[in-house]
Amino acid sequence: MGMWFSNVSSWMADQGMWLPIVLFAIGLVCLIKGGDWFVDGATGLARKFHVPEFIIGATIVSIGTTLPEVMVSATSAVKGIGDMAYGNAIGSVICNTALISAVTIAIRPTKMERKSFILPVICFFIASAFYLFICYAFRAFARVTGIILLLMFIAYMIFVMVQGFRHPEKVETEEEGAETENALWKIIVLLVIGAALIALGARLLVNNGTKIAQWLGVPDTVIALTFVALGTSLPELVTAISALVKGHSNLSLGNIIGANFFNLALVCGTAITLAPFRLPIEKTIAGLNASLVVDLPLMLLVMLILTVPTLIRQKLSRVQGILLLLLYAGYVAFQFAG
Repeated sequence: MGMWFSNVSSWMADQGMWLPIVLFAIGLVCLIKGGDWFVDGATGLARKFHVPEFIIGATIVSIGTTLPEVMVSATSAVKGIGDMAYGNAIGSVICNTALISAVTIAIRPTKMERKSFILPVICFFIASAFYLFICYAFRAFARVTGIILLLMFIAYMIFVMVQGFRHPEKVETEEEGAETENALWKIIVLLVIGAALIALGARLLVNNGTKIAQWLGVPDTVIALTFVALGTSLPELVTAISALVKGHSNLSLGNIIGANFFNLALVCGTAITLAPFRLPIEKTIAGLNASLVVDLPLMLLVMLILTVPTLIRQKLSRVQGILLLLLYAGYVAFQFAG
């Protein structure tokens, strides 16, 4: 075993692979920590000025945990790696739903108030319908598509803010006193450092993820739909675990659903507006683009499994979580098959 590891290490050193792998890992750490600090800073800022918790979860937290996807996809699009930009956004929706939310549901099923997440669900499916129409009808993303998606994001933000202030809720935490004592400059430092780490992590992730993919002979889309999507979804995972531990599983699920909408409207909208690109084709099934046959339908399916039963029954079940996890395992196996 030791000799095998030594041989592999020697081969990797000869190929110059150690540095990209180390930098890729550093990029993931920067994304995780940067997203964590950004969310802490944004949440602290909102609570300091007594912004309702509904707005925090539906806007600030979702934006904070989606920033890694924005940075990765925008950087990829500008560099001409449309496959990475497209795959990261779609893969993040699938990962958020079928892995991160599925784990929290499987561990602790909970009741859910219909009114707390019906708006993000409706907005997600509206954005999905438009996105899928573009994919199936044109097989390419024009700049006007990106602009329309960004306008959807802006409209959503305005509507949520208006609704939130019309129905304000007192922000309650176990450490409310400590929250209000935080100095404004400390909160701003968290925001700035968090954003900087996210930007740095995104650059390291895209550059070195692409190199690793090329060396291993793995298509860029596959890397984006799995490794990069999982890496940029880690802030959602951290938020979900933290919320679960503190007994705020509703906030966790709302954040994930909101982040899924942001992945289509904000992440894809930003990448397409900056650098329009064609729908990637790196794997086919019976002569058809695998993304049209598998990726996009699966994105809709997992969101339907997560949301429709919950809207009807107003509670989550462990069966939903287990089914979503099985679908994600099959999806990852498919991506690396052949």
